[in-house]
Amino acid sequence: MDDRDTIRRTLVDFLQAETGETVADLEDATKLREELGLDSVDVVSIVMQVERHYRIRLAHQELEGLVNAGEFIDLIQKKLATSEAERTAA
Repeated sequence: MDDRDTIRRTLVDFLQAETGETVADLEDATKLREELGLDSVDVVSIVMQVERHYRIRLAHQELEGLVNAGEFIDLIQKKLATSEAERTAA
């Protein structure tokens, strides 16, 4: 499973590819929409990239309350841990 810093770097890559702008630093407190200027189309695209990259599914309900990068990383880590546990149990 990827650690928090690896997930953060992957998100930075996705954000830069989506927006065409350099993301110098992605702190846990960085607000996804306000500080990064993401609109709903950007968010959907990044979520899809995350789902493909990590082979996980992120439900709309899980994403609704996300405000900052730290919460998004937490959700990805939780999904990866659940996915890994399911694979080992099978």
